[in-house]
Amino acid sequence: MILPQDPPGFIVRTEAHKAASANGFRLERGIKGGWLSFGSTTAQVGIWIAGVSKNGPWLLSVDRGEVCAEFSLSPAADSSGPGVATFAFDTLQALYEALDRIYRLGISLPDVPFQAFQSAVRDLPLATEAERLVIQRVGQNLFREALLAYWGGRCPMTGITNPELLRASHIVPWAECDSDQKRLDVHNGLLLSALWDAAFDAGLVSFGDDGAPLTSPRLSETAATALGLHVGGSLSGLTAGHRENLTWHRMRYGFIRNP
Repeated sequence: MILPQDPPGFIVRTEAHKAASANGFRLERGIKGGWLSFGSTTAQVGIWIAGVSKNGPWLLSVDRGEVCAEFSLSPAADSSGPGVATFAFDTLQALYEALDRIYRLGISLPDVPFQAFQSAVRDLPLATEAERLVIQRVGQNLFREALLAYWGGRCPMTGITNPELLRASHIVPWAECDSDQKRLDVHNGLLLSALWDAAFDAGLVSFGDDGAPLTSPRLSETAATALGLHVGGSLSGLTAGHRENLTWHRMRYGFIRNP
């Protein structure tokens, strides 16, 4: 069983502080039972870090169940911590990568962009069409920022990371969402390269519940080649929310397959 060092040694404390701060967790909240506690002014999630030595293993405990549920790793079976779930890492580099993902989830999961939107438009007028367009642009910008964080600034289909070439793709379009919360929900969005976004928005491609791309008979062979459909690739990390919205998209554009 992995047990944190209590009290943590100087090197462990130093490396934990560096790792937390480098990944957005700059609020120090003290030490208890060998665990160093950190928070963030931007991510709605708290963490605890513990370590045996600089060379590992390292433990990361997270206080928000929604974040833990979308984290790609399974909780450690032989350790427990003060958070909802605790994860173990053999190296400091692995801890850094985990903290980066936890932070990105903490600033992008559904209630965060929606709350930011409510705050940003609270005092804005809504009487004219021009004013409503201003509010829509505010929401779309926040949605884009949230998707960039959620997907790690990378199109999952092409690997493109240039922000200028990435688009925040609504699955259910902005105009057809029944609430602002739906419009700002990262599970109603994909971060796609410009060409994939255009094809998805036009219903020329969609995705199955397993993340596999689906193509419309209207998609030309030239377009399919440009999209890279012949070299494989699929979406990974889809949640129940993504799948529900993708079901809507498939039905909207007449895709038969519905895994």
